[in-house]
Amino acid sequence: MSTTKEIKRVTTHVLHEMKQKGVKISMLTAYDFSMAKIIDAAGIDVILVGDSASNVMAGHETTLPITLDQMIYHASSVVRGVERSLVVVDLPFGSYQGNSKEALISTIRIMKESGAHAVKMEGGEEILESIKRILTAGVPVMGHLGLTPQSIYKFGTYAVRATENWEAEKLIHDSKMLEEAGCFALVLEKIPSGLAKIVAESVSIPVIGIGAGMHVDGQVLVSHDMLGINNEFKPRFLRKYADLYEIMTEAVQHYIKDVKSGDFPNEKEQY
Repeated sequence: MSTTKEIKRVTTHVLHEMKQKGVKISMLTAYDFSMAKIIDAAGIDVILVGDSASNVMAGHETTLPITLDQMIYHASSVVRGVERSLVVVDLPFGSYQGNSKEALISTIRIMKESGAHAVKMEGGEEILESIKRILTAGVPVMGHLGLTPQSIYKFGTYAVRATENWEAEKLIHDSKMLEEAGCFALVLEKIPSGLAKIVAESVSIPVIGIGAGMHVDGQVLVSHDMLGINNEFKPRFLRKYADLYEIMTEAVQHYIKDVKSGDFPNEKEQY
């Protein structure tokens, strides 16, 4: 008799059911096999292979430099470490804006070459044609409104978005439009909590926040921020659940000390 526990995969349908039942959705980023394996085994609902890899993994100032090939590399590494979570991959800057045919080609490459389950795109009405074309091909799309880091040079700042009435009204309009188009979920980044609450209550799809307050259907953070590996990023919305920067630094220093003193390796650590 097999004792292997059956693992129930998280799907877009499961996320929709979670919203209907009022069950909060947990989402974290991952960019490599090892991190994805840990996060997935811990029970996370959604893993985002974010274009934040441009900052976290490659050290760029913005998300703009990362390429489609690089995103596929990160995504395929993550997928190999996942058994349960829904894996969503960011379409990188320049792979979908202004050209719906290119958007579809980029998406098909991600899905075929990485094995991921869905893609995420930044923007509202201005990218509607690309979203519809991708959905027509049967690929689930997660929307992203509010602070959209790929447009950072247009904004000129990482400050809270949609604090003015016109932008708040556009965000609500775009949220409903993305739902009507067929997006399965929506990320809201760095917007007022009250506005995020209005959006979450006005659409039937799950709304996942990052810096969008408590009144949404789930939360997403960058793993390296939440785990304290990146000790320089300290926005108000970030809660650090560990201080791995300090732990890892101490471990490396201990290793250096043991190597230089001749304590490592000892007799039990050799052949």
